[in-house]
Amino acid sequence: MAALVMAVAAPLLETAAIVQWAGLPPEWTPPATLTPQSAVAFTFPAVGAYLIAHRPRLNMAWMMSVGGLAAGLSDFFNSLLFRVAADGDLMLAGHLRQTSAVFWAVCGITLTALLPLYSPDGRLPSPRWRLVLALSALSLGAETVRNITRPTPSAIGYLYPEVLPNPLEIPALAPYQDVITTAAWTGIYLSLALSALSLVLRLRRADPVGRRQIAWPLFAFGGYIVFLLAGEVLPGLRWLAVLWSALIPIAVAFAVMRYRLYGIDTVISRAFVAAGLIGMVSAVYFGVGAVASLGVSGYDQVAGLASALFAGAFFQPLRRMLQRTVDRMLYGKVGDPALLAGRLTQAIRRGDPAEALTSVVGVLRDGLAVEGVAVEVADGEPRYVENGRIGDRPREVPLVWHGEQVGRLLVGAPGPRRFPAAHDERVLATLAPYAADVAHAVRMAADLQRSRERILTTREEERRRLRRDLHDGLGQSLAGMAMLINIARSRLKEAPDSADALLRELRTGMDAVAGDIRELVYGLRPPALDELGLARAVRELADQASPEVAVEVTVEGELSELPAAVEVAVYRIVQEALTNVRRHARAGKAHIHLQRESEVLRVTIADDGRGLPEGRRSGVGLSSMRERAAELGGICVISGPPGEGTRVEVMLPLLPQPEPASRP
Repeated sequence: MAALVMAVAAPLLETAAIVQWAGLPPEWTPPATLTPQSAVAFTFPAVGAYLIAHRPRLNMAWMMSVGGLAAGLSDFFNSLLFRVAADGDLMLAGHLRQTSAVFWAVCGITLTALLPLYSPDGRLPSPRWRLVLALSALSLGAETVRNITRPTPSAIGYLYPEVLPNPLEIPALAPYQDVITTAAWTGIYLSLALSALSLVLRLRRADPVGRRQIAWPLFAFGGYIVFLLAGEVLPGLRWLAVLWSALIPIAVAFAVMRYRLYGIDTVISRAFVAAGLIGMVSAVYFGVGAVASLGVSGYDQVAGLASALFAGAFFQPLRRMLQRTVDRMLYGKVGDPALLAGRLTQAIRRGDPAEALTSVVGVLRDGLAVEGVAVEVADGEPRYVENGRIGDRPREVPLVWHGEQVGRLLVGAPGPRRFPAAHDERVLATLAPYAADVAHAVRMAADLQRSRERILTTREEERRRLRRDLHDGLGQSLAGMAMLINIARSRLKEAPDSADALLRELRTGMDAVAGDIRELVYGLRPPALDELGLARAVRELADQASPEVAVEVTVEGELSELPAAVEVAVYRIVQEALTNVRRHARAGKAHIHLQRESEVLRVTIADDGRGLPEGRRSGVGLSSMRERAAELGGICVISGPPGEGTRVEVMLPLLPQPEPASRP
């Protein structure tokens, strides 16, 4: 609402100023009533309000609106002071001159420093450029203060019939007026040049897309400086500076619209559609009116009504036809990002992740009209899918899924049916999230397949180990014990001492077999879980971790009556995590937190060690933790920037606990 008020008020104030200047007596009319401020008042607030409507937080749009309103107020009060002076109220005219000077300064800092420094993205090139803002504000402020406090001029050689008094004059500053004026205007022009220089430096450092964007405001501000200086040398050329200042907000809007809001192709499209509608509807209206007037001569009202009805009936079909024609002219049959997204959604629904990835690159190639598009998936299967030829230097677009980069989109060179850069950006912005979702699905499918293979391999290896231990260990031991029993029986009557020795040897063998069986049982399920429960078993692991690491264990919720598989998974994950802390983390403290909720068990193991190294690859221990969680339908996330410790977060789903039966 505020932007709309400024967009309406500024042109009205400027129009009122022009009317007042036109009505002044010739002796009270200033030599130049049309200045760059006049153009600023008309164009800046209107363009600013348009940008604010689409991007309310764009600071440049608010700068344009405020600067344009200040220009309108400055010119309005300036024209009003001459109107009041011509009517004889000289003291009021002096006060109005001071008010006009203040708004002139506000407009000046917007035009000379703020807009060029913050164009085209609403940010300064670097904090050092605040010095240019300070220079501009200081120079404009000095000139404004000088103008407000200047002594009342002498009547000799005065330009107007009566001398305008200055109610706030400071006579002591009279000797320094010329020095202040020279210094202030030097600073104003210097800040203006430095502001334009900031755009030149941005242009040199930007990528090709950024250069096209920065070129719009650089062209506008550069032309304004040239014509402003030319007008100072040749007053007859001042109208060029006035005209050029009106183009500055339009150029800034093009820079913002092309790469942030709309493409210039969209403006062309709407212009063609609007012009075509006006022309064709007018032709239908007047054509039907002419034919109807011939058929029903003398009934002009009937002819007009028939024309309006036919024109209204043709309006919507004509608009759709023109829009389709322009879209096909600009983009071809696949120029609408929304239609492309619809095609992609249907293709994703019909196939598995690998087939969906092929559909993604195909739709993207059509939508961007490039020679080739490829998607590279990190740790996926397939890892790389290409449609067409991307060339040696493709454009890389990261595919990000929930803050994690899951792959890259590689875009080749534009094809014969190339689209504007703004259209390409809209297509990428619309379809890149779909590509990221599919890339993530491909990674998850590959991870799931690898996990299944590792689980199957681990299970078979465990079966082989059990078979070997039972057959080669326990089997042979039991066979040997059976032989000893037979020998002892045969010697029991004839050589009791020998039989006794054999039985003692048998007892020793039985102890060894019991130990082997105990090891097998411990490998299947840690006995501490049955003897102590999960919470105390984890605390026992923490006490045995390492004397150099202080491990704290906290428990929330009741951990009894958990599924056996969940208890084993948590125990093994904590055991592996503590092993990593002891061997690799170089930590002084660690914390284990177990939290049971209604349908989930959360486990967190965090330490203050050196964190995970850059470019790390998951080893057997980290993979086993993830696999144990995945087996139960849970997740295990391991994170830790270098130097900030390692954090293992596990979430395992639980079946809801049955409510106890109520007693009668």
